[in-house]
Amino acid sequence: MIMEKLVSVITPTYNCAQYIGQTIESVIAQTYQNWEMIIVDDCSTDHTKEEVKKYSQKDPRIKYMCLEKNAGAAVARTQAMKQAAGSYMAFLDSDDLWTPEKLEVQIRIMEEKGINFSCTEYEQMNEQGERTGKKIRVVPKTDYNRLLLDCPVGNSTVVYNVDKMGKFEVPDIRKRNDDALWLKMLKKERYIVGIDQCLMLYRVRQNSISSNKFKLIKYHWILYRDIEHLSIVRSAFHICYWCVIKILKVK
Repeated sequence: MIMEKLVSVITPTYNCAQYIGQTIESVIAQTYQNWEMIIVDDCSTDHTKEEVKKYSQKDPRIKYMCLEKNAGAAVARTQAMKQAAGSYMAFLDSDDLWTPEKLEVQIRIMEEKGINFSCTEYEQMNEQGERTGKKIRVVPKTDYNRLLLDCPVGNSTVVYNVDKMGKFEVPDIRKRNDDALWLKMLKKERYIVGIDQCLMLYRVRQNSISSNKFKLIKYHWILYRDIEHLSIVRSAFHICYWCVIKILKVK
């Protein structure tokens, strides 16, 4: 039996008191138990802090910290990653849920196959936590150029080997900072390997910015031009491609 290495669960949060308790419980319920959960609060104005404290006071593996000022998810995620002590890092947004076997299955496959950077399939649920039956499949291997097209990677499914890849700082962009982080990591590791098992539930919230895909165009432009330094032509191509893909999905 493979000894359980410490996994650091990285969870930035902002005004997510309604959901974060369920998210924490999905980590507590893991069959893989050698984890720490680092929750960094981006100065929530609701009772997120009180909700998290209910769990952290009972379980020392759950660690809470709050930023001094509202700075965005990228800064919160970077702070959590700096605090992480695990051999692996796993990412979990504060309104998503893991299936109980998520870490056990993913870490075992990564250890057995020598995979340093992986993601899995996931299923969508509505705001109330009801499964929609819509599953998002994985690409077997996603490299830098493939990820630029439409990012076939669910943020809350990603795990990477810190011992092999080191730590990273998340590019400071308000939205699409997860994409920016994966692109940065793919300059060091050639592929994100897709594991074809559904191990995460993604909550689709109607009022979130990400639910309105076309509001994200400006963030894509910032990502391509200011962070990845792509040419104007290539940046425009990727935005057009992304828009077409989203239109086709809507239809």
